[in-house]
Amino acid sequence: MTDRITATYDIESPVGVQQAAEVLAGEQSTGTFVRLAAETDELRDRSAARIEGCVVTGESPAPSLPCRIKGDRYERGQVTISWPIATMGPSLPNILATVAGNLFELAELSAIRLLDLHLPREVIDANPGPRFGIAGTRDLMGVPEGPMFGSIIKPSVGLSATETAILVRDLAEAGIDFIKDDELQSSGPACPLEDRAKEVMAVLNAHADRTGKKVMYAFNITGEIDEMSRRLDLLEKLGATCAMVSLQSLGLVGLRALRERSPLPVHGHRNGWGLLSRSPHIGISFPAMQKLWRLAGADHLHVNGIGNKFTESDETVAEAARAVQARISDEGPAFTALPVFSSGQTAWQVAPSAEAVGNEDFLFCAGGGIMSHPDGPAAGIRSLRQAAEAYRLGCTAESHATENPELSSALTAFKRK
Repeated sequence: MTDRITATYDIESPVGVQQAAEVLAGEQSTGTFVRLAAETDELRDRSAARIEGCVVTGESPAPSLPCRIKGDRYERGQVTISWPIATMGPSLPNILATVAGNLFELAELSAIRLLDLHLPREVIDANPGPRFGIAGTRDLMGVPEGPMFGSIIKPSVGLSATETAILVRDLAEAGIDFIKDDELQSSGPACPLEDRAKEVMAVLNAHADRTGKKVMYAFNITGEIDEMSRRLDLLEKLGATCAMVSLQSLGLVGLRALRERSPLPVHGHRNGWGLLSRSPHIGISFPAMQKLWRLAGADHLHVNGIGNKFTESDETVAEAARAVQARISDEGPAFTALPVFSSGQTAWQVAPSAEAVGNEDFLFCAGGGIMSHPDGPAAGIRSLRQAAEAYRLGCTAESHATENPELSSALTAFKRK
């Protein structure tokens, strides 16, 4: 269906899956709670949403979510709905309003979760996608192969610009590839972005002049559109190589505006994602949402981490990481992005992360896993590289650790997850 957008949902309903699908399709296209005189058969044929598939998968005696309509049973199933691209065009915010708009509030639904999206070539061609992606990020970092290793400024907030630069100097000298601001740190009065950027880039530029390696630092520029534009100008002037934003705060329109303006890779942090994803009964799956973020221009996307400190299972994390590297569509540009593993990561999770995506094209961020290594940050970074080496050699981290003391110390110091 080259002229239609398709969305697949998991739904539950007191009126039955088929009837609920019909209500959903009507509400999100030409219909409302009563039949309108203007909603002619010709108009419906041209513009209405269409049910492409409907499968009942089970039922429950009680609703999964509060539901105004009461039923004797609540039928569960998967439905696939399609819309003609002509009704909303290739506009990402309007596509999102169509496939994830008022449908979450429908009385005929006691659960609904958007599972996946299929987007036609017209949508792919009309949106910019990542400017740098995996290959461009590798070039800027100077890491032609293997996982890219990074860290996060901790404490998340509280450090001054000078204190941040001192920590950055220590991490750069330890051999890090990438450092990022925490999402809580943008440009508060205690640590203004302008001051932080000037001090951090003075450290990183001096390090690059001395060693030939320029560590990538993702400065959190999240703010109003004009603020972000000014911050990009500053970063470009200082020689920075990455800009970070909070995706949920910006929205698709803000992200697209940033992509069009930014000469730097866009590091997309998904903080707040649990609001959309934690419940199995309502929300949006990451494989669906990340397609829109990539189309809008995100070069890097956080996917949580294996053995993370949050609630997502390893299977969910692996699915998210693979989705970021997969083609958005069978046609047009692939628009692949760089998956970013983070959240309580240590040497134990390097090989499982590579196994999750089936390659080493990922950014692996560790805070305590680097800075709390018993022998210091440099040993922490070496332990991660040694864990990656073990994966490439096809041996376990434990066996490889017998000849690599940094890895051995990391495996002992950090709990296996």
